[in-house]
Amino acid sequence: MLSAAPISKIEHDSDLPASLTDVSFIPVADPVLGHDEKAALCEVIDSGWITMGERVQRFEQDLARVHSVEDTVAVSSCTAGLHLILHALGIGPGDEVLVPSLTFVATINCILYVGATPVLVDIESISNPLMSLDDAASKCTKNTKAVILVHYAGYLGELSAWKEFADKRGLLLIEDAAHATGLKDVGTYGVAAALSFYGNKNMTTAEGGAIIASDQGLRDKFRKMRGHGLTSGTFQRHSGSSPGYDMIMLGFNYRMDELRAAIGIVQLRHLEAWNRKREDLTRVYRSLLEQHVPEVVVPFNDNYVSSFHIMPVVLPEGVDRSRVIKMMRDSGIQTTIHYPPAHLFSFYRGQLPSAELPTTEDYGKRELTIPLFPRLDLVHLERITDALATSIRCQ
Repeated sequence: MLSAAPISKIEHDSDLPASLTDVSFIPVADPVLGHDEKAALCEVIDSGWITMGERVQRFEQDLARVHSVEDTVAVSSCTAGLHLILHALGIGPGDEVLVPSLTFVATINCILYVGATPVLVDIESISNPLMSLDDAASKCTKNTKAVILVHYAGYLGELSAWKEFADKRGLLLIEDAAHATGLKDVGTYGVAAALSFYGNKNMTTAEGGAIIASDQGLRDKFRKMRGHGLTSGTFQRHSGSSPGYDMIMLGFNYRMDELRAAIGIVQLRHLEAWNRKREDLTRVYRSLLEQHVPEVVVPFNDNYVSSFHIMPVVLPEGVDRSRVIKMMRDSGIQTTIHYPPAHLFSFYRGQLPSAELPTTEDYGKRELTIPLFPRLDLVHLERITDALATSIRCQ
């Protein structure tokens, strides 16, 4: 085991869950769910109203307070949110959208959903795996309409630089903030941001997402579009005196239900504390890795604003990542990859022009995501670091 130099205590408060009791296997992510979420679900079932209603509205308001914005729009997923944003902004055939290849496929798929063309952009560097401003600038054309910033791993890029980039070229700035729930700066970069509450995120509603946008007219449009483009929803017609409605635009079935909203209301109460714990864990990880596995690159640094969603590390060149993954799994530790470069997937190779993204490809070959979630403690981090060091040095 490691004989580490002293590391400051990881803070713990009443909003944090108990540490893992079964340490035989450490997953890469682990949602915090308990009695309060069960009770909230039972209340919804007992109420007799389970589709979009008052709890969804409350969840939207609670989320807005967390993000210090006027309002939010709850949807069925972050993918739905990104699709609605692009569609509502009129992005479509003939338009090009700048987007990193280092992202989950949903980001790029949403551009294809509206008939636009994704233009894949390289990352800045191995230590800063966010979209490169220089490469984005080199790929702008007269058809470029928008840029989607991906807050990879929960880390935010340079706000002023991207705003200047977009303003200078007349581009719409959109945020894929699937990894960044709880950060106050999210939604301030551009016209709108989409959040994710999938099961492995910093807070969860199982499936679900939300949109942050400062323009009320745009939010109203999202609300109608998420419910088939209708002027009223089922709950409004149930509660009101008239069952009538009109369809005023093309819409989709992207609503959030009361069950997911009820879970989200409970989860939001703890999000700030959970994100603080993730920050503490990341700080300790950095110290342990620097002491015991200095050959590993830990992307980003303390100057970045982050929700600390995942803990990516970059293995040394020449290390067999598949063997590291197996050895760590044999030690009872799950790891994963964020992300295989999207432009190398079979579907995109057939759909998109060939892309020269050498830094993304290098990062994609060497990146490994190690466990990070609030129920971890110092003993788990020491075990994970020890297993990583052993697996790298046993090549």
